[in-house]
Order: sequence, then structure tokens, then C-alpha cells
Amino acid sequence: MFDFLTKKFSGIFSALTGKDKLTDKNLEETLGKVKDSLLEADVPYDLVHTFIDEVKKDVVGQKVFASMNPSEQFVKVVYDRMLQFLGGEYLQESFAFQIPSVIMVMGLQGSGKTTTIGKLAYFIKKQAEKRGKVRNILLASVDFYRPAAIDQLEILAKQIGVSFYRSKQNDPLLAAQDIMQHYKQHGYEHLLFDTAGRLHIDDTMMHELQSVSKILNPRYKFMVLDAMTGQESLTVAKSFLDTVGFDYAVLSKMDSDSRGGAAFSFRYSLKKPILFMGIGEKVENLELFRPERVAKRMLGMGDILTLVENAQEKIKKSDQESVERSLRSGNITFDDFEKQLSMVSKLGSLSGIMKFMPGMGNVQVSQDQLQKGENEMKQFKAIIRSMTKKERLLPQILDGSRKKRIAKGAGVDSATVNLLIQRFEQSKQFVKLLKKKRFF
Repeated sequence: MFDFLTKKFSGIFSALTGKDKLTDKNLEETLGKVKDSLLEADVPYDLVHTFIDEVKKDVVGQKVFASMNPSEQFVKVVYDRMLQFLGGEYLQESFAFQIPSVIMVMGLQGSGKTTTIGKLAYFIKKQAEKRGKVRNILLASVDFYRPAAIDQLEILAKQIGVSFYRSKQNDPLLAAQDIMQHYKQHGYEHLLFDTAGRLHIDDTMMHELQSVSKILNPRYKFMVLDAMTGQESLTVAKSFLDTVGFDYAVLSKMDSDSRGGAAFSFRYSLKKPILFMGIGEKVENLELFRPERVAKRMLGMGDILTLVENAQEKIKKSDQESVERSLRSGNITFDDFEKQLSMVSKLGSLSGIMKFMPGMGNVQVSQDQLQKGENEMKQFKAIIRSMTKKERLLPQILDGSRKKRIAKGAGVDSATVNLLIQRFEQSKQFVKLLKKKRFF
């Protein structure tokens, strides 16, 4: 997600580091590289020029030329301008679906439309559960054109634990009327409605969507865009906006090898906010699109807040408190070390975690090195689980014979056991250093 732009921008800005001031020459060189990066990311040509002109105007207006730290100030100018392009300080955090609401979801075939409906239902359900509420949610579809589309939605409904209704009508408009009647009669709070997609824009599809929209009178209309399609997604979105209209966009497949051009261009071009982005295949892989965090990720500044939120969501509070107590005491055991490893695993792959860390955009770490780290973590957990309770609490008793027994039980060699002990001792020293510096 945004890997392409992050790497490009990190390299560009690092070239400014150490320069006493920004001159006309290095400004033009830097802006030229930013321009090339955006064009390679599939941002429309006219939009790139608009962005570059506005950044240049901001640089001159803020007198970055005379700054003693041009790199930091220039990055700040680019960040501020990028934030405006992505949507500014749009209050995504306070967004909640009103009750009752019909939510109509549109998009081309292959955009991830049906999967996105499942993700939205899961989001609504979890959002309510955090407040101690239970929502009565219904999923339904009139996508009669794609084989098994309605079956897919039914499977998603069961997986999430929400209701599903299959209309007996075969005509999309009659089915829409039937679904609306079922929704009202059974007192559902939310209806998430899947519409028919096509492989490309056509008049028949648009007329059908217009008619369905009149029947539903939806409170929310979502447009699902495939982030991998770049500029083409903007053309698709404009066609939908001009004919059917929509309130928000969802960028799907942001975990793929997308270059970020659609995310960068959408809000500025169409004047409609991106509300969510899909970051994986699972129903929980949906994030609010937060412009300030997206801008920081694109510029290689990291996204610690999202990483912390993921930790709070995926790691039990009791485990967090247990690790915190051991860190404060300074008395780290192998049990604590295993908990730490398991907590890291729950956050995702090492490569995924690195993307949230500031300054990691330009760090060259090969996939082989990352995979080696992943394998080591799995081996370390297996080794610790092969130890007795006494050995986990008292690492000092691990002699040669005990190590051989543990290695055999974990399916590794003694050298790997010694590597774990080495990493464990380094961890203990690091904890002591943090405690000395009063970090906790």
C-alpha cells in the first residue's frame, strides 16, 4: 500500500538532507523528481502540474529558500499540499452510519464490490459492539448478471453473522421493490444493497442503476473503485457520478501492487471523499481513509497511530498489561519473550509492520531477510514451548543437555537455541536501558 510512492519520495527527500539551503537549482531538480514520481504512479498529467505549481508557490511563500533546514520544511510543504489533495482534515473518525439507512453499493465487475459490502457490514457491526449495541443488518443483491454473486453475498452474511434475503423475483427492479418491502416489514436498521456490475460502463447498466436508486432512495451511495486501475478508475467514477451519483468512494485492493495514483487524484478531481479503503481479502480488512495518515505513509513518515490501533484491536488487553508489568519490573522471562513474539505476529508480517514505521520507506531490506526474520520468530516460539516451566522462568539453568533436548523437541538444531538465548539476553539489556532512561 503506497509502497511505490513511499520509496520514490523517501529517495527524493533524503537527497536534500545535509544541504544548508534550498536553491533555485535544487528546488527545480527536486520538483522534477516529484513530478516524475507522480506521473509514474499514474496520476493524471494535468493534476500533477497543478500539484507541482502549488507546491512551488508554497515553497516561495513560506521562504523555504532561506531556511537552515530546507529538507524538513520542504517535506512539510509537500505534506500540507498533499493533505489538501487527499481530502484535508475530513472528520472520518466521527463517521457513523445513521439509523435506519439503506446503503447502495456500486462498481464495475471485478472491483471487489460484493466483498466490500461484507466488509461494510462487519464494520457497522463492530462499531456498534464497541458501544455495547447490536445492529439488525440485512444484506441483499440484484446482481443477476455475475454467476454466483448472490451466493457469495449469502456466504459473507453467514460469516459475519448478519441477515441475508434472496428475492424470488428475477427482474432487478421488481427484486429491488421486494427487498425493500422485506427490509421495512422486518424492522432492519441497515440494508446493504449490492447492485449489478459490468465489465465496462454501458448505458443499460446506468439506466438500471438510476431506476434501482429511485426505488431504494438510499441514505448512502458508495462507489467501489479498484485501486489497481489508476487513471481508468477516475473515468469510471466520473461516469457513475454524472449519471447515478454517489456520496463516498471505497478504494479496494489497496494491499495490491497499486501505485497510489487513484488515492492521490480522486478527491481533488471529483470533489467526493474517499471514506474507506480495502487492505486485504478478509472481512476485517477495511480501514477508514484518513487523509493525514495516508499522506504520511506516502511520504515515508510512517503511521504509528494506525499501528497502535491495530495492536489495541488484535491483542488482548490482559496480554498487553502482562507484558507491561514485566517490562516495568525488569524481570523478563521466556514466557514474556514468547508473548512479545506472539503480539508481533498478530500485527501481521514484518514487511507489513515496517511500512508503518517512520523513515523505513528508503530502507533496503530484502524479502529474503524479512522471510528469515519471520522463520526465526516461528522457531523461537517453538523452542520456548519445548522448555519446561522451570526453564522458561530460570534461563540460567539451560546447560548443554537441556539445550539438546529442547532443540529436538522444537525440531531445530542447538545453534538456533543459542541464537534465541542471545536474542533474549539482548532484549533484557534493552529493557534495562529503557528503564534507566525512564521510558516506563
